[in-house]
Amino acid sequence: MTDDVTQPTDAAPAPEAASGPSADDAPAATGRDEAPSAQGREWLAQLQQMIDRVAAEAVPVARDVAAKAAELAAVAGDKAGPFARHAADVTGDVGTRVAERSRRFADDMRHRAAEGGMPPPAAPAGDAPAGDAPAGDAPAPDEPPA
Repeated sequence: MTDDVTQPTDAAPAPEAASGPSADDAPAATGRDEAPSAQGREWLAQLQQMIDRVAAEAVPVARDVAAKAAELAAVAGDKAGPFARHAADVTGDVGTRVAERSRRFADDMRHRAAEGGMPPPAAPAGDAPAGDAPAGDAPAPDEPPA
């Protein structure tokens, strides 16, 4: 007679287990219904106390970390300021030298074209032709700005 009874195995779970808990899984009304909820409330209270304790101990540490980060940012700013200023100066100097070389190259190309009998290349839109006098107090195209 024991052959007629089948036991559920891991390969074939029972339909109730596959669909989740049902109303039949609820504890029977035996007067002990309040014991699990009282124990659950106690656990939640203990968990809340642990969270509060960790939070209270973490606040000073978080403040120390934030203060140290602010100090490091201040030191980085102090060191980066002069470096950035120097980089800007060097960039300005290099830009001025490149502009001067470019003007000289353009003038040289115009002079070579004029000597060779070729028409000079067109001047950039912002520059006046080499033979024209500049208007007002503006420097000539051959001269770097003062």
